[in-house]
Amino acid sequence: MADVLVVDDERSLREFLEILLAREGHKVTVAEDAVSGIAKLKAADFDLVLTDLKLPQGSGMDVLRHVTESGADAQVILMTAFATTENAVEAMRLGAYDYVIKPFKVDELKVVIERALERKQLRRENTQLRETLDAHRAQNRLIGSSEAMREVFEMVRKVSGAKTNVLLTGESGTGKELVARAIHNRGPRAASPFVPINCGAIPENLIESELFGHVKGAFTGASQDKMGLFEQAEDGTVFLDEIGELPLHMQVRLLRVLQERTVRRVGGMKDTSIESRIIAATNRDLAEEVREGRFREDLYFRLNVIQIRLPALRERHADIPLLARAFLAKFAEEQASDVTDIDDGAMAALVQHAWPGNVRELENAIERAVTLASGPVLDLSDLPQAVAQAAGPRTRPRVERVEIPEDGVKLEEILESLERGYLEEALSRTEGKKKRAAALLGLSFRSFRYRVAKLGITAEDGDGDGDGDGN
Repeated sequence: MADVLVVDDERSLREFLEILLAREGHKVTVAEDAVSGIAKLKAADFDLVLTDLKLPQGSGMDVLRHVTESGADAQVILMTAFATTENAVEAMRLGAYDYVIKPFKVDELKVVIERALERKQLRRENTQLRETLDAHRAQNRLIGSSEAMREVFEMVRKVSGAKTNVLLTGESGTGKELVARAIHNRGPRAASPFVPINCGAIPENLIESELFGHVKGAFTGASQDKMGLFEQAEDGTVFLDEIGELPLHMQVRLLRVLQERTVRRVGGMKDTSIESRIIAATNRDLAEEVREGRFREDLYFRLNVIQIRLPALRERHADIPLLARAFLAKFAEEQASDVTDIDDGAMAALVQHAWPGNVRELENAIERAVTLASGPVLDLSDLPQAVAQAAGPRTRPRVERVEIPEDGVKLEEILESLERGYLEEALSRTEGKKKRAAALLGLSFRSFRYRVAKLGITAEDGDGDGDGDGN
């Protein structure tokens, strides 16, 4: 059923179209002139507008212009007994779906209406799909240009299409679930469920039922059959986060699942085949856990077919400006904030902080800063104290006592050599990204660029962080 607006000054035609469209299952609203038609468009949403070209108090073109300019998601069909090429061209230019000549055949009009509504539905589905994909990509975007992250991206690309078990390792907050989702979304299982399971968050007495399900009466409180998370994943991906927290007796059950590719519900007698892929993650050293007897060696080897290690944030300082600005954009949009940038001092503190909580800590710091910001550009006062202190006091570096030879020195040459060394080291550490190098040295981007040019240091412009003076 579609919501249809009919705008025509002929009462008999309005009534005819109202009856015809109602018989087709549509909800019909009518108007007798351009002004009332536009008023009804302002008051409600319509899927289709059928409007005469010549109307009292305006024209069908006015109705069409209102639909186009207001952004209303309606298809418009113009009707007229006075067809001209100029009118037809103008109607199509303004976004009309079609142009119908009176008197029209009912069957032909039905076909035009049906096609217009099909187009409307297709556009709606495409919009919904695009919004879903955009939201999906936004949620699961991996950010980084450092060598360490490029290696992670390459591994994700290689393993996405495989069925092999993958073990993600790294400290808490490095983005292991993000990588697991990226592997899932890039591969042939993307249309199937992605089921994350935090092995450390489920109570030990419930974890078996949660993972494998149970049958009615299996234990006190089991009032009906329940499907476990492995079955819910179907042919998608099961993500076993914090796998190192799994109790030993559950490690035995999980090993059997990986070996037999079947699950049996608690209290059940029947095995159910599973097709899901297993991706596990841990912040522990599982090899050490095996040596200490806290993790089964056979399960470790089953899970650790391909290992992807996620670097700590302190190992990828070059990515911090990228991440910080991405988080700033995200939270500024969510909070309808006018914060648009991060000043050099704040960025230097972000780059120099140790980030024991890794990317998650950085994200929280930027969210806090955006929430409490007093202006459109974040500065040191907006950052958490522990982060702001990373910039250190603005004091001169300590210089050891120097000896001046009898014949003197060329101080300008010494200072130039020292400056060149710092600039080149900063560029090397940030892989040529000049804005980040400037932040490392506590310089504005303009000052950094001037010094690089003065000393004739080669630094490529196409490094992805721009050369605008405003940064």
